[in-house]
Amino acid sequence: MSISNIIAVDAMGGDFGPSVTIPAAALALKERPETRFLFFGDERQVAPVLGREPSLRTAGTIHHTDKVIANDEKPVVALRTGRQSSMRLAIDAVSGGLAGGVVSAGNTGALMATAKMVLKCIPGIHRPAIASVLPTRSGSTVVLDLGANISCDAEILVQFAILGAVYARAVRGIDSPSVGILNIGSEDMKGHDQLRAAAAILSQVKFPGRFAGFVEGNDIPMGKTDVVVTDGFTGNVALKVAEGVGSLTGDFLKDAFKSSPLAMLGAMFAAGALKRLKRRLDPRFYNGGMFLGLGGICVKSHGGMDAYGFSRALLVAADLAAQDYNRRVVSEIESLMKQESFVSGLAAYEAEGS
Repeated sequence: MSISNIIAVDAMGGDFGPSVTIPAAALALKERPETRFLFFGDERQVAPVLGREPSLRTAGTIHHTDKVIANDEKPVVALRTGRQSSMRLAIDAVSGGLAGGVVSAGNTGALMATAKMVLKCIPGIHRPAIASVLPTRSGSTVVLDLGANISCDAEILVQFAILGAVYARAVRGIDSPSVGILNIGSEDMKGHDQLRAAAAILSQVKFPGRFAGFVEGNDIPMGKTDVVVTDGFTGNVALKVAEGVGSLTGDFLKDAFKSSPLAMLGAMFAAGALKRLKRRLDPRFYNGGMFLGLGGICVKSHGGMDAYGFSRALLVAADLAAQDYNRRVVSEIESLMKQESFVSGLAAYEAEGS
């Protein structure tokens, strides 16, 4: 069996451990019957849950370890003492060629630090980015970086554009994805030097997409572009605001429909439409933060997700592995670095900053 069909799972990660991660694998298996899972965790806790999932009897194997990285453990401590942890062994399975991707709901900082140390970056990529798909009016948009890199220079932003565009092509099937850089305005003169330099380079080079210029925060939910590129500080703030607005909107709707007997009657008539709205905005459906740019597929699930939410993260990893995402990135980065417009544009940016 190809390793692209094998996903390593940190079975102990997250708030609920095996009670979520194992049933989630069973749900993912329904959509991808060819997938196989390597569960890393305490066999005494994993085996009983696995035994209740008949479909996983031939599709899942347990790799025992009783070591777990705590949710509040500092990344440097996790690197030093977590070599036999469920998280580290699952990542090792990818680096060792036993699995095509790894998924964990554990400590985000520890996962990024460990994955970067073990899997390293794709040649030509300076820093990995956390990417996620967000719902929009026109469908969905992939946004990166969402917190891995507080500040980014122009070259890193250009690399993020490559990472996002390749994802949009390989996994979402968009032939020529539009890519925008998040800024405080759409005009060319807006924003700091790094943004303007990255925009100048992307407007000249050939890459697996088309540069659509600067986009503003309100353009993200409108789905103005297929990919939105930003630094991790801005991206994380934008993500948290979007999550907060989504939660607030849900609360407002509940309050409105409970405000009077007539409103409650209206809610009954609108039940079907409200269910469709809930499904479209369900954060579980979009679960799975992708660590793009690493030398192996690594996906982070939100720690508090239920089985359905974690299954979506498993499917994200399976899609990336099946579409040979990393090989495509390597090819595109090599092509980019050979282009004179990229080399000259980067040299001009560096000379201006010196």
